[in-house]
Amino acid sequence: MTKHELVLAIVGGLFVLEAVSVIVQVISYKLTGRRVFRMAPLHHHFEQKGWSEPTIVIRFWIIAAILAIAGLATLKLR
Repeated sequence: MTKHELVLAIVGGLFVLEAVSVIVQVISYKLTGRRVFRMAPLHHHFEQKGWSEPTIVIRFWIIAAILAIAGLATLKLR
């Protein structure tokens, strides 16, 4: 609608990162038999490393907020 598809990828960057982590994990496992992450999606990888759920959630909120601000900052005001 606004012709800013790249901004959508930036604003939703955390969701893109989660999806890409699954894609990379599946492709890597099928081609080499090895895993890139301990578990996919990415937030499960951090759980496997011993991070608590609230820590992961808060850090992902911070990342999402930074990406949202960065995406909105790239929009040109008309």
